[in-house]
Parts: sequence; C-alpha cells; structure tokens
Amino acid sequence: MTAFVLVSGPFTGGWVWQEVTARLGESGAEVYPATLTGMGDPRRPAGPGTDLETHIEDLVRLIDEIDAPEVVIVGHDYGIHPVLGAADRRPERIARIVYLDAGMPQDGDAAVALVPDQAVREGLLQQGGQRQRQRQRQSESDRRIPPPQRDEWQLWGSTEGVPAEALARMDRLAVPQPAGTLTQPLRLSGAGSGIPTTGVLCAANGASIEMVEFLVRSGPPQYRWLADPRVTFFELATGHWPMLSVPGELADVLLRAAAGEGHRVTTAPGERPGHLRPFLLDVEERPRERVGEVDLYLPDPPGAPDADRPRPAVVFVHGGPVAADARPTPRDWPAYVGYCRYVASLGAVGAMLDHRLHGLADYARSAEDVAAAVERVRADPRVDGDRIALWYFSGGGLLSADPLAEPPPWLRCVAMTYPVLAPLPGWGMVDARFRPVQAVSRAGRLPVVLTRVGLENEAIAATVGEFLSAAEDCEAGVEVVDVPLGHHGFETVDLTEETRGAVDRAVRSVLGHLMG
Repeated sequence: MTAFVLVSGPFTGGWVWQEVTARLGESGAEVYPATLTGMGDPRRPAGPGTDLETHIEDLVRLIDEIDAPEVVIVGHDYGIHPVLGAADRRPERIARIVYLDAGMPQDGDAAVALVPDQAVREGLLQQGGQRQRQRQRQSESDRRIPPPQRDEWQLWGSTEGVPAEALARMDRLAVPQPAGTLTQPLRLSGAGSGIPTTGVLCAANGASIEMVEFLVRSGPPQYRWLADPRVTFFELATGHWPMLSVPGELADVLLRAAAGEGHRVTTAPGERPGHLRPFLLDVEERPRERVGEVDLYLPDPPGAPDADRPRPAVVFVHGGPVAADARPTPRDWPAYVGYCRYVASLGAVGAMLDHRLHGLADYARSAEDVAAAVERVRADPRVDGDRIALWYFSGGGLLSADPLAEPPPWLRCVAMTYPVLAPLPGWGMVDARFRPVQAVSRAGRLPVVLTRVGLENEAIAATVGEFLSAAEDCEAGVEVVDVPLGHHGFETVDLTEETRGAVDRAVRSVLGHLMG
C-alpha cells in the first residue's frame, strides 16, 4: 500500500488538502496531510527558533511513524524545501518525491529566493542584511510573515480555477509564516539524489511540459537532469493551487505518479548538450585576453600595425539563469565564443562576460555586473569608448531594459537574439524595473536589431510580439532578423544556410551602426 505525505506551501496547513485527501483515501491509499509547526495546529505553535530545520524534523518524525512499504512525499511551493530535507534524511523510506508547482532548490538554497511577492522577498533580504551588520539579538525565525489578503493571493501564484468559497477558506484559515522557514538555507547531503521524482506543472502559473523540454534542449545546463529516466511529468490546466481548483484531477495524477507513470523528456544517448555544440560558422581563432570576468577578442594580434588603433566594441550578454557552479561558464560556450570571433574578424572588438544571473531574483545584480564590464571595456585603450553595442540573448534580454530606458551617448546599437522581453508567467520575483516591453517607449531612435526565431517557446514569443507592438507604437528603430525554421539557441542546434545567413545579417547590421 502506498502512503502519501502532502506538504503545502506558505501560510497553509493540512486543511488545504481536504478534498485531495478524500479522493486518495477512496483509492485505498494512506494519506497524511501535514500541518507543520506554526502552520495552524494548536498542538504545535511556532515558537522562538521555528525555521526550515523545524519543518524538516516534523516530516522526519511523521515518516518514521508511517507503517507502509512505499511513501510518496509531495511538496507544493515552499513545501518542497522541507520535503527534500526530510527525503535526504530518510531516503530508504521514500519511493518518490513529487514537485507540485514547485521550484528545484539545491543544497544551500533558501526559499526566500523564490518568494514571488517582490515586496516580501526584498524585505526579508534587506532585514537579514541589517541584522547581520547590526548583530541584532532577535532571531530571524521569531518573526512572522502575515498571510496575503484575498486579493493578494495571486502575488504568490495564479489563483485561476480556485472557487470563491475556497479562496474564502484560504482567507479564514491562513496563518503567518515563520520567517526562518524562508530564510534558512536548505542543507542536503545528496543521500536522496537517486529517489525517483515527478513534476506536476500548473500551466496557468507558467509551467508546462513544453517549457521543460525547451529548457532541456536549449536552456542552461542545470536543467539536463530533467531528462533522467527516473523523472516524469504531468501538466494540469490550472493555477498554482490545484488541490483547491482541480482536486480530483490532482489526486488522479498523484496516483499515476506513484505508479511510475508520466511524460518523460528524452535525449539521445551521449548527446552533447545544445549549448556546448560547435558554432554554426567556421570562424578562425582571434587573439583573446581575459581580464577578470571579461574576455576581449581583438581584431589584430599584438604587434600588428593596427593593433593599438581604437575599435568599436560589441559586448555580449548571455542568458539564464545559469547555475553558479555551471562549468564551463557561459563565456566559454561555443556560441558566444563564435560571435566574439566573428565580430573581431570584421574589425571590431568582441567582449564577453560572465554575470551573476543565477536565479530570477538576480537581475539587479546582473545589471551591475554588465555595467561594470561595459566600463572596463570602454576604458581599454584599444576600444573606441564612444562606439559600443550591447547584444543580449535569451533570459538576458530583460537586462536590456536599462539601456533602452536611458540610452547613454556611447551606445550606438542594442541587439537581441531570441530574447525574453518581459517576465514569463511564474516569474513574479523579477524586479519590476526589467521590462523591455515598457522601456522601449523611451529608447528614442536608438537602433535595435532583434533576431526572432520561428520555432520559439510560446511564452517567450509572446513577449517578443508585445515588444514589437510597443516599438511600432512609439516608432522605435527596430530591425527584425527572422529565422523561420530556427529554434531558441539555433546557433549550435540548427546548422542551416538560413541560420548562418541570419547570424551574418545581424552581425553586419550591428557593425554597420557602430562603424557608420
């Protein structure tokens, strides 16, 4: 017999699983909807020191009390943090971990990084820094985050499909979340890394199987594990609270997940990740200098007659988020190396940097990294500091909002390739400042070269369409380079005359704005 342990997201307890529990029980399964310490059970109120470790210990005790051969443990939203912690302590008891519209935290990650309510997230991070500087005595975990009001639940995830009476129940029964549960880092030994997993994705909250396949195929390398045969997926056409909006469907999915069913993402055996395949153009090597986080690709070798003559520069900004421990780092990925070499072969300086876009809350930090890198490039005597282009890729496209909103005098062109130009559904933790679809209205006559792929992810394509519509309304100078049969990341996965021509056209257009 299978036993299900159900762990909900912030502000809620076991009551949120009421209908799912009944449906699973009718199938003959044992069901344990958990109410963690401080989350509504009067027998276990939150006290000083209530944090993530407290909730992990709650689940470990519960697992130890269950007398069933198979335990499937389900983590919704924040609940995946204590779920993973408990599975790491009791891996031999866990048959499967289910990520229910949840993130994929790793060792050292705190749940605060994925808090979608920007005001709450920034408040926790800011206050945490103040406490560290001021050495305040009060523990972080002694504080409480008040639950959302009825019209604020959508800040924590889409409420699509949730009946009015269920929303009223959330208002009535929700309790404050101990802050320490969100700020304490998750610590994992790796003991649970081999446990089979299932992701249940809620489409109305921005997650989909199509997005997973896109990330595995052309996204950052940390997503490659999603193609492991032990990982399955289901998709529900609802918002972030499926236990309230579609309890019957969710119960059925959980039973199927326990049986090992679900969609599997596949890759060819031994297949090289898309981002590490060769660049589509055969470009000869150029002199490269590495200074800090910036690589410079120079048109001429040292000692050549024109080696010291100032040249215009193109600064390439990679996409993401990319895990902090990803190796090689983006500046050594073949596509970016190829672009830099090609630019240098045509007489400009190619500059590539690594920036710290490791999570959706990192855009402000990444913007600082890009700005510092640009100043370093402009200060180089071999660079004409008044002729600079910025070229953004994929998720790095959001970083174009700053130069579009206030174009500096030295910026001659902005280029974008398969860019994300507005936060995608479920990206609520992205700072409100990074909205190129809004910033373009202030770009004036700044030239923009946008490479658009025809086989784009639907959500990303929608942001590009919104951007182009806004650009047309304000008569911004946008040139579109279309690649009808190109995928996201086409430079290493679509080696065709069409894609080669698109890269050549985009590069030459950008250099035309720099050198004209």
